[in-house]
Amino acid sequence: MQDVSKTAAKEAVHWAIVLTAREGKVDELEEALVRLVQRSFQDRSATGVHLLRPEPDSGSREFLLHRSFPSKEHSRRFYESDLYRQYQRETDHLIEGDALIRPLHGFEAFFRGGRNPPPRWKMAIVTWLGVFPAVLLWSMLLAPRLHIFHPVAATAVITLLVVITLTWGIMPRLTGALRFWLHGKEAEIYRRVPRH
Repeated sequence: MQDVSKTAAKEAVHWAIVLTAREGKVDELEEALVRLVQRSFQDRSATGVHLLRPEPDSGSREFLLHRSFPSKEHSRRFYESDLYRQYQRETDHLIEGDALIRPLHGFEAFFRGGRNPPPRWKMAIVTWLGVFPAVLLWSMLLAPRLHIFHPVAATAVITLLVVITLTWGIMPRLTGALRFWLHGKEAEIYRRVPRH
């Protein structure tokens, strides 16, 4: 399989990985991927992972794996670990060809759910749907209290709270709720594999 660690980004790293199961090996590959996901939560290098499998009647044999790390060093350590080497040994006969690996950058990391990111205009609309209420909320709540500060300082406080609200509150829920609109038919052939 392709070495993910060589193309890691500078800080927080998000990978979109596409794996194609060999004919008749979809269920076995899913079991191996679920085991890897479960084991990887014991490794503090990873901060998140999503596994999407093809719907049974779609005819697709592609799995989508989205994995996040706090830095390229954490990513490198994970992909050079014994845990990952064991996974490679277990799945070498289950995977057809090389993994297709693509880094996700910035807000694009929220728009997971398909093999490719949605069109930029859709990402822009969803981002605005998240930014507008967050800015409105914090501006209305804090503007009366921040008038004693310099406008730059007040803006810094509000935008910090907006970013926190978007990152941990609004964007994960918004992109999840709009997944089928964002990814269209591509989203229909995948289903999320539940954690065990």
